[in-house]
Parts: sequence; C-alpha cells; structure tokens
Amino acid sequence: MMCIHGGAGFGKTLAVNICLRALEPGEDVRKITFRARPTARAVRYELFTALDLAGEPPRHPSEFDRLLKMALAERPRTFLVDEAQWLNGEAFEYFRYLWDEPSTQLAIIFVGGEGCHTVLRREPMLSSRIFIWQHFTRLNPDEVLEAMPLFHPVWADAEPEDIAFADSHAAHGNFRAWAQLTAHTRTALARTGRARVNQELLRWAFSRLA
Repeated sequence: MMCIHGGAGFGKTLAVNICLRALEPGEDVRKITFRARPTARAVRYELFTALDLAGEPPRHPSEFDRLLKMALAERPRTFLVDEAQWLNGEAFEYFRYLWDEPSTQLAIIFVGGEGCHTVLRREPMLSSRIFIWQHFTRLNPDEVLEAMPLFHPVWADAEPEDIAFADSHAAHGNFRAWAQLTAHTRTALARTGRARVNQELLRWAFSRLA
C-alpha cells in the first residue's frame, strides 16, 4: 500500500494515472473515487462494482466479504482509491482487512488531500503497512521552468521570463492552475494568430481564470 497526499491541484491524480498507464494492460488496475464519507458497507458496494462482479451484491456482510476475498484472490490487482481524504477510519480499516487476507493479491494506492494522510496516521495498524508516503507540494520556480516546457508545446518555445511571469501572477506552482492557464493561452494564440506567448497575451489569459 502507498499514500499519495497533498493540496488540491498539485498533480497527484495525474501523476498516478500516467504511471499506472505505463503498467496497463498487463496490470489489472481498478479505480474508485469517493465523494462522501463512506461506511464499510459502501466500500463493499464500490468494490463490487469496480470488480465487475456478476449478480446481485450479497445482503449479509460475511457473505459479501467472502465474495470479495475470493474475487481478489483470482489474480493480482491494483486499486487506485482517489479522493481518499473522504475515507474515515472504518473505511480505511476495511481496505486493510482485505489487504491482510493471505489469499488476496492486492496493491492499494490511496490518493487524497492532507486529510487522507492525517486519518491514515491515526490508524497505527494501517499506517504501519503503508510502504511509501509521497507528499506532493507546489512546484517551485525552478521546477516550473523545467516542467512546463515538457507539459505542453505552448510553453516549449516560450521565453523563461514569460513562464516565470505566468507562474508568479497566476499559476503559483499549482499544476491544475497551469492546465487551466494553458487552455486559455491556446485560445488566445488561436484568436490572435500569434505563434508564441508574450506577457500581453498572458494577461488576457489571466483574466479568464476563475
């Protein structure tokens, strides 16, 4: 198990998806996203759906657990649990319960905000099983100058001063903000017919950001 955690928009899910894509289709990757604080019962149903199990979900927890463990013992699988900051101790404990079962072949990647890390650290039996804790932070100015030309062709031939200008005035090292800014910058280039960004064009793009 591993935990990827950090602030909103820092590129956690994007980075994990890109890395997992390099493993597919050889690796059986199943993705689950939680939008509210789920109970163990809700986690069971999400896993039932993610595994594409046939028939109706069992009504009794013991039967449900047995079915899930049998399915997870069939072959190696990787679960990407996104928005894991919504999980509480009960839900995390259920994932540990399945992972600890000797017959299951299961890797789990928890991806979430700082709340994910906080809850996991409060669960000693689970946190002791986390092999990697990876904390995502904002890109610093040097990382921005290195990463953005690789991220999109818009920035590949941009002047470093213009990239630094965009970061200090709008993106602030936030990868999601850079993605939004890139989309608006592309629109500005298309409308003006310009081949490269400049600070005048960037100011227009800044005005389109929420």
